[in-house]
Amino acid sequence: MRETSVTALPTLFRLPSLSSLFPPPARHRHRDRGREMWKRAATRWCRQASTRAGRQAASKPTASPGLSSAVDSIILRSLKEHYLEASRMTPPPKVNPPAPFKIVSGALEKQQGPVLHRKYGEEEITVSVMRLVNILPSGAAEDDADDDSINQLFLHVDISKPGQEEALHFLCGLYPDAIGIHSVCLRPKLIGPGSFRKYSGRIFQELDQKMRDAFHIFIEERGVNESLFSFLQAWLYVKDHRNLMRWFKSVGAFISESKTT
Repeated sequence: MRETSVTALPTLFRLPSLSSLFPPPARHRHRDRGREMWKRAATRWCRQASTRAGRQAASKPTASPGLSSAVDSIILRSLKEHYLEASRMTPPPKVNPPAPFKIVSGALEKQQGPVLHRKYGEEEITVSVMRLVNILPSGAAEDDADDDSINQLFLHVDISKPGQEEALHFLCGLYPDAIGIHSVCLRPKLIGPGSFRKYSGRIFQELDQKMRDAFHIFIEERGVNESLFSFLQAWLYVKDHRNLMRWFKSVGAFISESKTT
């Protein structure tokens, strides 16, 4: 499979703290975490850009066809402005995944699924990534947001072996300088309706320290560690940026079509 790269761009959303859900190993807890100011600026800009058009439309009543047409024009103009502004953002240098990981073909076009894969002996290892803001209840992200929120990612790591129907699944929190495990379980390689009803093992923090350390060593030996952070953060931005640009275009096309009918 051809190895590709992505452009390291600022993240679009702020994330809540992962420390309570995905505590990193003790040896990593006191490392300094870097600050990336340009990413915070992009976060603030994107929040404003994604709500401004809706607020402009919401402030206008829709009592008549003429007024409705004026509102449509306001939205279309705002969408175009934000689309052009987002398209002019200048990316920093490109980031490659750490070897021997490779990007899964077509991952940017899929809504979910693995981003990276590699071989480790006979094992097949895949890594999926998302932001914790996408799985927290509404409002929780804002309540828990802090200066480190853009420096935290959420990983699904699957390790499978030939001839076995189940894979070892790790749920992890990834930081710039550490990785923390939340849970470990066996689950079917092909996820079905009953897959998540199986016993998933004890809560990771209830295991004794020796076993927790051993599991951290287990995934780190397979390259699942903080070295993935820079690439995965950049990859998420590229994906989010594409989705945002696509959203501007599709919403604009929908409203334009409504005006002509």
